[in-house]
Amino acid sequence: MDINEIRGILNELSDEKYKKNVIRLGIPKDKALGVRTGDIRKLARKIRTNHKLAWELWQSGVHEEKILAVLLFDKKDITYQEIESLMHDVNSWDLCDHICKNLIIKTSFAADIIKSWSKQSSLYFRRAAFVLMTAEMVKKREKIEPEQVELYIEKIKECANDTRPHVRKAISWALREIGKINYDYQEKAILVAYELIEEGKASAWVGKNALKELETLVKVDERGRLLSSDSKMGRKYK
Repeated sequence: MDINEIRGILNELSDEKYKKNVIRLGIPKDKALGVRTGDIRKLARKIRTNHKLAWELWQSGVHEEKILAVLLFDKKDITYQEIESLMHDVNSWDLCDHICKNLIIKTSFAADIIKSWSKQSSLYFRRAAFVLMTAEMVKKREKIEPEQVELYIEKIKECANDTRPHVRKAISWALREIGKINYDYQEKAILVAYELIEEGKASAWVGKNALKELETLVKVDERGRLLSSDSKMGRKYK
């Protein structure tokens, strides 16, 4: 399947109503098709890994072609420099998260990216660092090393005063995920949240937002990590 065939399929799958949702994310109208991510995933499974084709799709600048490209990149061969190049083109939080969860987390250098990008001031680079923290903890669950969690906690404390909504939401998300590892980490995450509340307005937002879920966590037999008692599965364990 070549790039012209793919574009023909994407155009057939496009929906004007859904396109409005994509535009609300900040994607320019002329760079959006309005194709649902689920449909893009189905198409990616038919095409399979194709690094060259992925770059062609990415460089078009079309949002849905970028989403598809991320799913086609070769996770084993892609380099750190290529990942950085991709991130410079990211212009929405959903594409940022998509790259983190479907590409970067599957590379051998994801941990290095977390350490490096949390120090960067760029909006999506910093958000990516904390989205990757969350993805890493979900991936490893209870097998994650304590030293790694401690490093993540320090990064959360260092960056919690970032006032940009897309960044602080990702930081809160990472702190909540730490609390879901087990009851010991839940207690630690709650203490960190209260520390942040005392530090100032920006950090307080992260602490308060994280506490909404951290204080509701319960152990669910069917899952390896804690879940909110407000979730569908967690309600019966209240």
